[in-house]
Amino acid sequence: MPLFLRSMVSAAALGCLVSSASASVAMPDLFSDHAVLQRSKTVPVWGKADAGETVRVSVAGKSASAQADPTGRWQVNLDLSHAAAGPFELVAEGPTNRAEAKDVLIGEVWLCSGQSNMDWSVSRTLHGADTIAQSSNARLRVFEPKHILSDHPLDEVHGAWLISGPDVAGRFPAVGYFFGKNLQQALQVPVGLISTSWGGTPSEAWTSQEALDSDPDLKTGSRKIVANVDAWPQRITDYAHRLTAWEKQYGVELPAPADPAAYADPKVSTADWTPVTLPGKLPPAAVIWVRRTITITPEMTIGPLFVQPGIISDFDEVYLNGVKCGATPVGKSGGAAGRSYYVEKSVPGEATIAMRIVSPKGEPAVAGEGISVDHAPLAGEWRAKIEVPAPSLSAEAKSAYPAPLELIPYPFRTPGRVYNSMLHSFIPYGIAGAVWYQGEDNVERAYQYRKAFPLMIQDWRRRWGRGDFPFYWCQLPGFGPYSATPDESPEAELREAQNEALALPNTGEAILIDLGEEGDIHPRDKVPVGDRLARIALLQTYHRPVKASGPTYASFRIQGNTIRVRFDHTTGGLTAHPIPATYQVMTVDATKVPRVRHSPDSPVEGFAICGADHKWVWAQAKIEGSTVVVRSPAVPHPVAVRYAWAQSPLCNLYNRAANLPAGPFRTDDFPEVTRDRKLGDKL
Repeated sequence: MPLFLRSMVSAAALGCLVSSASASVAMPDLFSDHAVLQRSKTVPVWGKADAGETVRVSVAGKSASAQADPTGRWQVNLDLSHAAAGPFELVAEGPTNRAEAKDVLIGEVWLCSGQSNMDWSVSRTLHGADTIAQSSNARLRVFEPKHILSDHPLDEVHGAWLISGPDVAGRFPAVGYFFGKNLQQALQVPVGLISTSWGGTPSEAWTSQEALDSDPDLKTGSRKIVANVDAWPQRITDYAHRLTAWEKQYGVELPAPADPAAYADPKVSTADWTPVTLPGKLPPAAVIWVRRTITITPEMTIGPLFVQPGIISDFDEVYLNGVKCGATPVGKSGGAAGRSYYVEKSVPGEATIAMRIVSPKGEPAVAGEGISVDHAPLAGEWRAKIEVPAPSLSAEAKSAYPAPLELIPYPFRTPGRVYNSMLHSFIPYGIAGAVWYQGEDNVERAYQYRKAFPLMIQDWRRRWGRGDFPFYWCQLPGFGPYSATPDESPEAELREAQNEALALPNTGEAILIDLGEEGDIHPRDKVPVGDRLARIALLQTYHRPVKASGPTYASFRIQGNTIRVRFDHTTGGLTAHPIPATYQVMTVDATKVPRVRHSPDSPVEGFAICGADHKWVWAQAKIEGSTVVVRSPAVPHPVAVRYAWAQSPLCNLYNRAANLPAGPFRTDDFPEVTRDRKLGDKL
């Protein structure tokens, strides 16, 4: 299922656990065959029955009873802290029937949540086929929910527990899979993962509206966005009416579409098509086709192809090898919004991408720099052919044309909506803790993330009622071109905001600054991501003697024309990893390009310093014990130092014993570039 374009099923269509008139005891899908229950003193089990009915629940030799409340909901709490692993049968029994779940295990349950990098499946990772082939493990399981959005909190989301094995492991969330596999092997107990992620979501989508209302800025912005989303259907209807009225007034009539095969089929010759350059304006036309040949590499077939046709001025249909992979129909468009489409399966080799662009006033264009397939750029020469000539319109008619609405609101980005369905539904299921990979969708408001992210964590903990349960997250890796000069960076500010959330109790952060891909926001190697999260959990939650941290910034001291930076967690000493002369821009493209060093004579890369003028320059850096001495001849009187402070930094400082990277940091408090950006600023 596409990450950003999943079907949005209404809560009413999914139905309830059971109607109150059915006189049946029932449990939600969380308590179904192959479930994993948390081995802890308090394990909630709940469901539905007739109001007032007594329900007895038993598993692993433990039992408890409860009476259904006036709405038919019942809940018991079981002590499974000393239960064996199982398998067991979980039974909920009433006066007239029983609900049961077979092959239930007792172990460690972790919530895996976030946006697309957490949702990213095993099948789409580097070496995914080998991982799947070796995935048989009856004691590693995942609950896979159906994706649904709701404007109010739901009590259940439907889904099923899957047992790790070659038939289904490809669907497991990759970060969660490798995290859970490491825990299962180290602890030798069953591990259950609850996969609840949604691509392209900001943290506010995962936070309850009640919690957002506790902060004035988040309340104002979230309420503004919710109102805009709720008003969107009417705005689309009004726009369609305006477009129809304009067409009628000025005699514009678009004919029925021609057979797409006549333009999109790869066998169709483009010898008589006109060369054009995209992005850019196209020849005047009411309907025009553009085409080009692309190469799909074997790496690109790891998962669905991510097709971005750029910002199209009006409406479009996009085809790959003659098969439609996406469309923004006439009257349903956001004219200034970039489009994103998906092709679920593809094969390596040459392929034809074709776009049918409809411009009722005859001025088609493609803008933006994001024309790509799986992040492989497609800017450059295309071939174009007019299907319907441009209408003859007066200046008045062109001026009166109702331009398409500029920005389509995505319901899954709406504050509170994903929380309502994809989180509230799991509360208060027994969990050991949560792992989180998110932040890409908050980069433009990185400074506000300092409030929004801790607020979300505290909201979850308060509602779960399990105290300050462990909450571990991934600090964002690098993405995008390497910075030629040290400068301000929203991405660096987001990482700083993530790091500041460590002030909350029982939290941990996996540093991924060395694992990013310049050309792909979804790094395909998720093995080290799961490993680093598992190390934190094993150390902090399970008190195992593992090394879980890279060097962390402790303090700095100005010494003449140098700055000496001291680090903690330097077990085994600091070391600078070698920097290869070339690198691969992204996994899906094996091409390697030369590495441009910032400080070629320095063993350590990634440090920058500035003087009182606040002008940053790359610096020479030398390891001395548990410190790094930083200097630059261009800054005789340094006042501050930064490390890995960039969108996609070149950096190579590690500790020897753990072989983990140092995280980004700065010693200054200069104004942030995202300080004044707030939720709801862009609608």
